[in-house]
Amino acid sequence: MAKEHGEDVHLDVGGRDVRISSPERVYFPERGETKLDLAQYYLAVGDGILRALRERPTMLHRFPKGVEGAKVHQKRLPKGAPDWVETVRLHFPRYDLHADELCPTELAQIIWAVQMSTVEMHPWNVRRADVDRPDEWRIDLDPMPDAPFDRVRRVAGVCREVLDELGIVGFPKTSGGGGLHVYVRIEPRWEFGDVRRAALLLPSLHPPAREGGAAGADPRGIRRHLQRRQHPLTHPHRPRAAAPDRVSFRPGGVRHPP
Repeated sequence: MAKEHGEDVHLDVGGRDVRISSPERVYFPERGETKLDLAQYYLAVGDGILRALRERPTMLHRFPKGVEGAKVHQKRLPKGAPDWVETVRLHFPRYDLHADELCPTELAQIIWAVQMSTVEMHPWNVRRADVDRPDEWRIDLDPMPDAPFDRVRRVAGVCREVLDELGIVGFPKTSGGGGLHVYVRIEPRWEFGDVRRAALLLPSLHPPAREGGAAGADPRGIRRHLQRRQHPLTHPHRPRAAAPDRVSFRPGGVRHPP
């Protein structure tokens, strides 16, 4: 008897055999894209995905019935993982709990996560060599009711000016929602609290005239954006569950180029 969502498909990923069950299950109904389509997309952008996730603890957003079904926020590695799927242990001091999260080191591990119905992967800004000291500072600039995307773009420009003056390089990308993300590589010398405190000093380095003046922008804009938006972000190239497009896109949002 034929299976409802198709016979299992086996993919050779770097010499690993990765089984994709229910390959014809539709994950993105608006365009009819399937679980197998998702796996093939991740294969197509494998080099970029692996650069973004390599040796980073990664939380999984799983959609067992497709993106219109329930979402599972998976910190701990799902049961049944092959022995070649690697993890890293994290401690959550607030609850005094531990979780062994996926820690990708090869593309097969990412495709295995897709087999486990993962659509989105959310990496921490640390690597497993030291999970207490970030190696990235991630700035999230989102629109707000009184700050449309045009304001976000101006604030991003001010961020670049300030970072340039500090001798720091920021790498911007569209968020997939309605805003922008700026990734800043840092040495893994400081703990999360230290990095956050340093990040919150950035608005104080911004003279109000920079974002105001001729552009007509509220000079408090960068302060609002930066002070409210300090949290880990998702990786580039990932699909978004809330939209028909494959990559970082939401209806009414901004597309990240494939």
